[in-house]
Amino acid sequence: TTLVTRNATSLVFPLPLSYEARIRAVDGVSGVGYANWFGGVYQDPKNFFAQFAISGKSYLDIYPDYLMPEADRAAFLRDRKGAIVGRKLAEQYGFKVGDIIPIKGTIYPGTWEFVVRAIYDGAKTTTNTATMFFHWDYINEAIKRQAPRRANQIGVYVVEIRQPEDAASISAAIDATFRNSLAETLTETEKAFQLGFVSMSEAIVVAIRVVSFVVIVIIMAVMANTMAMSARERLAEYATLKVLGFGPGFLTMLIFGESLLLAMVGCLLGVALLFPLAAGFAKLMGTMFPVFEVAPLTVLQQILAALAVGAIAAIAPTLRATRVNIVEGLRSIG
Repeated sequence: TTLVTRNATSLVFPLPLSYEARIRAVDGVSGVGYANWFGGVYQDPKNFFAQFAISGKSYLDIYPDYLMPEADRAAFLRDRKGAIVGRKLAEQYGFKVGDIIPIKGTIYPGTWEFVVRAIYDGAKTTTNTATMFFHWDYINEAIKRQAPRRANQIGVYVVEIRQPEDAASISAAIDATFRNSLAETLTETEKAFQLGFVSMSEAIVVAIRVVSFVVIVIIMAVMANTMAMSARERLAEYATLKVLGFGPGFLTMLIFGESLLLAMVGCLLGVALLFPLAAGFAKLMGTMFPVFEVAPLTVLQQILAALAVGAIAAIAPTLRATRVNIVEGLRSIG
């Protein structure tokens, strides 16, 4: 389990580099690294991708999901200007090991040159491979000359702990260590930290959900209208079935079965198109969505939504068919 320690006031405020040793001394902590958002521009402002200045070995040790040849990893650790880029990022911009990448700083002014020493892959499909990492020491050395007051300050500490169940107590211990200091801390699990970013875009997520529900309601209305027209055209058939001795239960199963079959055919077609469309969207968006994959839960929700639409759309036609008068139904023949 990994914890993230940031400034308690806001993420935009830094923490002193001197906190590293004190965090490492907290009982239960097995490793400490740090990272700082760089926010530079590569060639064009539209070329957005995440860039982090990190503590080097201590940071990489905490994230074994970043897979790369050991020789390349060692080359990165030796080179002050070395950089690591994710596979997705390398494929998008054509980066290769040995390339020099110029990044124009926004937070840290100037043009910074980095040498690609390694390209990392993800151990899991959910591992972000659209990020660039380089040494904070390289940035810090220049800041000491240009703006000494901004030197020796970083964005967040990543804290590896021995026992996941101790996350709450260790978080409290870290924050207590820096209570009443000039830079108090807020420590939380990495998952909670990431969800904090998601909450910033909550309005967009809510809007997407509202649109999704509206689309489902429209589909349900279209489906209900289709089934109603079908039932209206088959009143004579339903009346004939009643004459032959088939009861309301049989008619109910017949109509519900037809409605669910239509809904599931549409669902299967949607699921089949979902994966190639999602892959195309992820490729089109590039690094804007570093990890974009269809979760099994999404497919399950599709199936459940289709079943719900099919079932609800069949209710009105079923009531009409089971209540149809035999004589009136037979009169509709011809």
